[in-house]
Amino acid sequence: MLDIQATDNAVPSPRPTTSSPRNREKFTPEVRRGLLGLGLGNALEWYDWMVFGLLSAFIGPNFFPNDEPLSATLNALAVFAVGFAFRPLGGILLGTLADRIGRRRVMLLSIMLMAGTTLVIAVTPSYATIGAWSGIILVACRVLQGISTGIEAPLSTSHAVELAPEGREGYVAGIMSFYVNIGILLASLVSFVCSLVIGGAAMGEWGWRVPFIIGAVFGFVVLYLRRSLPETLKAEEMASTTAKSVWSGVGKHWLSVLAIVFVVGAAQAYNYAWNVGLPSAARSGFKEDPTAVFAITTILGAILVVGSWLIGKFADGRSMSRWFLVTRVLAIPSVFLMLLYVQPGIGGFAAVLLGGSIVLVLNMTLYNVVSSSLMPKNIRGTGVALGYGIGVAIFGGTASYLLVWLQSLNLTWVFPVYVAVLSVLSIVFYLAARRSNGIFVGK
Repeated sequence: MLDIQATDNAVPSPRPTTSSPRNREKFTPEVRRGLLGLGLGNALEWYDWMVFGLLSAFIGPNFFPNDEPLSATLNALAVFAVGFAFRPLGGILLGTLADRIGRRRVMLLSIMLMAGTTLVIAVTPSYATIGAWSGIILVACRVLQGISTGIEAPLSTSHAVELAPEGREGYVAGIMSFYVNIGILLASLVSFVCSLVIGGAAMGEWGWRVPFIIGAVFGFVVLYLRRSLPETLKAEEMASTTAKSVWSGVGKHWLSVLAIVFVVGAAQAYNYAWNVGLPSAARSGFKEDPTAVFAITTILGAILVVGSWLIGKFADGRSMSRWFLVTRVLAIPSVFLMLLYVQPGIGGFAAVLLGGSIVLVLNMTLYNVVSSSLMPKNIRGTGVALGYGIGVAIFGGTASYLLVWLQSLNLTWVFPVYVAVLSVLSIVFYLAARRSNGIFVGK
């Protein structure tokens, strides 16, 4: 039986400091093991989450009436968005818990929820077998996954920042993003291989379940590896923290929470448009070959994996604030690349998806560490998770649905304008929060 009680393997404090990119504090074996456990958990969360989006065209007809394929796909994407709606609840409940009883136990609980619900989705009978109950079970699983993911991504990054020596935030951003992109790449790769081996017709009938079974097995492996995850909160810090003190602190830093909402929301709207919305539009709207679409999204995943690693190496020891502002400004024009994909053609799809990948990886590598930097340690779990959950729920979770819907109305141009406005607002609120409250990680 897995031990989810607090352990004595807390990380020593204060964190070592470093003054320049050439004089970086080394990671201890304990810290490296901790980063591995956190990173693999992040990979799992994103694998499970992205598989649902990538396979929505197959999932929809299995869980909902499938008289019209586009309608069934939109139903599946709506369920995809439901999971996002519950991310703020995950931040409120589990974020507060993480600030009171420690990071480690909440990180274990997060993985348990994701692995278990992924297995349930994999084995749930279709609409043709049990009727509306299939959709009800699917929605319930997505709700629990939303709660799980609402804490996993923000808290795992905050936990990693607290584990690492001060000044290594760039490396932490790179390594955590690397694992996120490993999860995204695996989702595309597994979907592509399954489609190639099983075939499109069989994927629609039963083959879509295989990637979910793989995700469930992966989850229980990560759960085992996380047993030795170090705790970054001291016993006296947890003893002096109450729910009232946590939320009082969050209230005082409301502007930072608002900034996190838009820092996260703009990046995630861009991310889900590229990783879920455009592939779904290609398969459902433009009737592109599913195997070719999965092949191109797999290439995108490989670019994100390599790019996040390189960016983390380059940004290590350097100013996160400066890098965030530069990358966010670049996102404003680059999102308009999607306007080039307005008619069927796998070449046009590939050009748009891969053309926007460089700016995408720049933004996705840094945004979580930047968000963590805006909140002090004693309320970081709650504040960052709350802002992250709201940002993803409002802007990220609706992005893929919004893109496909606008495309069906021949209003595709509206979406890049929307993401560009979000990017501008994220810069404005970040600068306001930094001036008002300061930053608590990096420089």
